[in-house]
Amino acid sequence: MGAIEVGRKCVKTRGRHAGETVTVVKILDSNFAEVRDAKGKVKRCNVQHLEPLA
Repeated sequence: MGAIEVGRKCVKTRGRHAGETVTVVKILDSNFAEVRDAKGKVKRCNVQHLEPLA
């Protein structure tokens, strides 16, 4: 989980929102993070479903 940090831009790789770009807002624990999507909604997401961007 070292690559997933607060403020990092990521792409969701699974689920119905796959392919969307999100920003990590908060790390909840080793498995989940809160992310903000393009519309500004904050949602809980599994970190295994996130791929960090460069």
